[in-house]
Amino acid sequence: MRIRALGLAAAAIAAALAGGPAAAADMTVIGAAPATTAAGGVTWEFGAATAHLLALQDELLGKQVPDKLPGPLAGIAANYTGNDSCRWANDGECDDPGIGTGACQPGTDYSDCWRIVTDREDDSCEFARDGQCDEPGFGTGACTQGTDRSDCGVVAFLRFQDDSCRNALNGVCNEAALGGDGTCQARTDRGDCVGRDRPMQIDDHYFGRDDRVLMDTTQFPWRVIGTLVGDDGSCTASLIGPDLLITAAHCIETENGINADQVFETAFADGGGVSARVTEWFVAPSRANDRATDFEPSQTDWALLRIDRPLGAKLGFLEVRGMESFGDAVLQRPVSQAGYSWDTGTFLSGNTGCSFLAVEVENTVIHNCDTTHGDSGSPLMFRDGDAFIIVALDSTFRSERGEPTINVATRTDGVVPFLADFIAGRLGNRELITVITTEPGKK
Repeated sequence: MRIRALGLAAAAIAAALAGGPAAAADMTVIGAAPATTAAGGVTWEFGAATAHLLALQDELLGKQVPDKLPGPLAGIAANYTGNDSCRWANDGECDDPGIGTGACQPGTDYSDCWRIVTDREDDSCEFARDGQCDEPGFGTGACTQGTDRSDCGVVAFLRFQDDSCRNALNGVCNEAALGGDGTCQARTDRGDCVGRDRPMQIDDHYFGRDDRVLMDTTQFPWRVIGTLVGDDGSCTASLIGPDLLITAAHCIETENGINADQVFETAFADGGGVSARVTEWFVAPSRANDRATDFEPSQTDWALLRIDRPLGAKLGFLEVRGMESFGDAVLQRPVSQAGYSWDTGTFLSGNTGCSFLAVEVENTVIHNCDTTHGDSGSPLMFRDGDAFIIVALDSTFRSERGEPTINVATRTDGVVPFLADFIAGRLGNRELITVITTEPGKK
């Protein structure tokens, strides 16, 4: 067994869970070289910051082992009681304040919280020990918190944290409790205060490290990328004309059809943002059949939308070209991507130097841009002088036990043949909520 977590608290937490050596507590010099020690036939390798983060685990986790790490929960754990009277109780995520999300009053989300408060986490979830963390938040959400210990223990230090602060992801920790200037509230500057390494069990797709930055949405092209909000959540969409958007088809799909009755919001930094409602949509004619017959129908995971306000006339808009138009060098060109990730609040996060790794036959492409929930439909762009060209849309990911996540995007080669007709009004559907039984037709 080998646990490796350079520069993170993950190895120390894993060591504590497995009864590992106390040598981690001696690693107190930030920036020192990693150290390796062996005990009981187990090899442990600790990053230099491990002990520092372990000592601050109460701030990082909102949770600790009471007899080893004194902190705000030490007096709560032994006598923790409560009920499930909160409206958010029994949703799998602890919502008690000071412990979890804070959406409930103290002691009113007992069933979701008691395991992590009293340090009695277990593997009672049916999906435990499958190699993937299934907790809500950074996992799949299939398990209640504290019931997938073997898969989630090494990433538990990420619980109830995000990068929703305006100053997040800038390379400087701004949380006061962790030595920052206090411009970020506790647990809102995760990447800078806890570290950017991300173990493979996490459900976010960061390839071991989160390299995202927050984008300046007062500037082009970032101000024309927005969030598409509907009844079932949100995705990312981009202006590609005065009143036109492009996004992923699955962002407007329901189990049996389409729900395009959604709102597009963007340019949040410009006086609070602007918004418009979707009035018309179009997806690939083969989309319904692809969804019914293909396990991963990413080849047609695109949608064109029309909105009721010409936001692009003021903000500008992006160009769409097929990836094939760039020739054979697409794997050598730098890629820019940006989306409204679940963990960055109202702030646009993205990548400015990621890459395409492989072009697939069925109108898809593999990429290594750091993306997560909320980034679906976000543009993957080539820069051509001052222009940013959309050549793909973030679609889905592939994951196998013990293997790195593979991010899949839909190439815009499949969009281009329909674009002119949609712009001209010759294609589209104005029935925003519908059951699809036949191919969308022309007007």
